Amino acid sequence: MRFLADESCDFAVVRALREAGHDVLAVAELDPGAEDLYVIERALREQRVLLTEDKDFGQLVFASRRPAAGVVFIRYASGVRERLAADVRTFVEVNEAALPDSFSTLQPGHARISRLPG
Repeated sequence: MRFLADESCDFAVVRALREAGHDVLAVAELDPGAEDLYVIERALREQRVLLTEDKDFGQLVFASRRPAAGVVFIRYASGVRERLAADVRTFVEVNEAALPDSFSTLQPGHARISRLPG
């Protein structure tokens, strides 16, 4: 699967998904400091699911109706981050077919996948 990891995405997630054989580009490596609009547009243009911990992408997708190829919004508090990379990897493995064209929210012990608007 193809992903674009926003700068807010923990790099352990990038490494874990790459190790699992996924094609993951990281904004931190490609274009540090890129604006959110540029990031979501690049992900759409390259048909990559966006990995982020930034709430602003929910605003862009739902309130501003920006098109996206898919978003995985990760919400892990500091006390449970040691599980983060493994949980994201498992979530992707189990839900890979559902992630394109969806907005997914992943929290410890809970995940929700919703179709993108439009």
